[in-house]
Amino acid sequence: MKIILNIFIILLLCETVYAEKNLKFFIDAAYENNLKLNAERKNQKSIKENINISRSEFLPSVSLSSNKSSSQSKNKTNKAGSNLNDTNLDQETNTISVDQKIFQGFKGINSFKKSELEVRQADLKLKQVEQKTILDTIAAYFDLIFKTKNEEFNLSNVTLFERQVDSDNARLQKGEITLTDLAQSESSLAGANADLIKAKTELLASKTNLKRITSKEAPKAINLNEKVNIDLPLVLEEALRVAKLNNTDLLISRIEYEIAKRELNIEKARLSPSASINYSKSENKDYSLTIDELDEETIKATLSWPIIKGGENVSSIKKSSLKKQRSYLLSKDEEKNIISETTNAWSKYQSLESVLRATEAQLKAAEIANEGITLEYDSGNTRTTLEVIQSRSLLLNARIDFARAERDFMISKVELAFILGSLSLNSVKTL
Repeated sequence: MKIILNIFIILLLCETVYAEKNLKFFIDAAYENNLKLNAERKNQKSIKENINISRSEFLPSVSLSSNKSSSQSKNKTNKAGSNLNDTNLDQETNTISVDQKIFQGFKGINSFKKSELEVRQADLKLKQVEQKTILDTIAAYFDLIFKTKNEEFNLSNVTLFERQVDSDNARLQKGEITLTDLAQSESSLAGANADLIKAKTELLASKTNLKRITSKEAPKAINLNEKVNIDLPLVLEEALRVAKLNNTDLLISRIEYEIAKRELNIEKARLSPSASINYSKSENKDYSLTIDELDEETIKATLSWPIIKGGENVSSIKKSSLKKQRSYLLSKDEEKNIISETTNAWSKYQSLESVLRATEAQLKAAEIANEGITLEYDSGNTRTTLEVIQSRSLLLNARIDFARAERDFMISKVELAFILGSLSLNSVKTL
């Protein structure tokens, strides 16, 4: 009884470990550990500080200054040539100054609005990197499943050909087959071993890619039947509508245009009058030989209006205006590009679904054909060694094609969701 209980506990622990290393586990790991994603998070935080920087334009600036000087006068004479006493003068001045900008031609408000737009743009870029990280993780995970299946198929194929070579050796001794038939089997075994080596190499590369994205080791055991489910529009028209509302590239290009408009307003503000006020208070000790202490308070209002700076301001306005036009054209081009990308992704998704059904039917037919030909060959019927080899080759290709179609179809779902802008941690469900 105790032995059975220990076995049950071990199986339970193994099942728990196995369950942890699923798609959801790796998506969460990538979301936390991916270096590009974490770098973009730092970038977003740094850009958020632009709002505080812009807000400071509306607040007063306060400065404190203090200086101390010492002077000594020697060898002084009056106009009659008589010597005067030497003097020493130590001066100390402490000053506090407060500056407040009153009007800057709306430069401050436009700079603040620009900073808000830059933060929104940074949020969208972070969202885009998050979605790309999820997409890359899912693609790497299902590629690992495919490469694992590919290795298993090729390993099984090698095993079958090894048995066939052993069987053909025995049948050759009995005179049931010729030396040519044995040579065909041995040649096929060598080819199967070469394909197995290639499959192992591809599997190793796939594991390395998954670790690069998630910073987690690929599992030794993986659920080969895991599927991903994402809610997607049922028709292309709905997909296009969603993409126009949520696609991050499109939204970023639109914000870029709004930023360009604010930059143009900032340059125009440089030609507007500006007003500021300054208040300063200073304390002076040993102000002069006759004044011991002196306190001063000063209030100064300044109005300035730049007239011409060698054409710099006018050229800056023209430059910003052209940049605004460029951003507008790029945003319109991005709208057309999103329509094209969404249509292509939708077509790819639909096409791969059809390919998946076709390869599944092909696999079932190849399995039936291979089973029949193998039984006929083993029973000494009219089937030749070449026919058996061809049948197994078709079955192997059908298995690989079906596994590849499963991988491509799963990834196409996520790629479509990425282009629509609807990909997130919550939108990805596993089956």
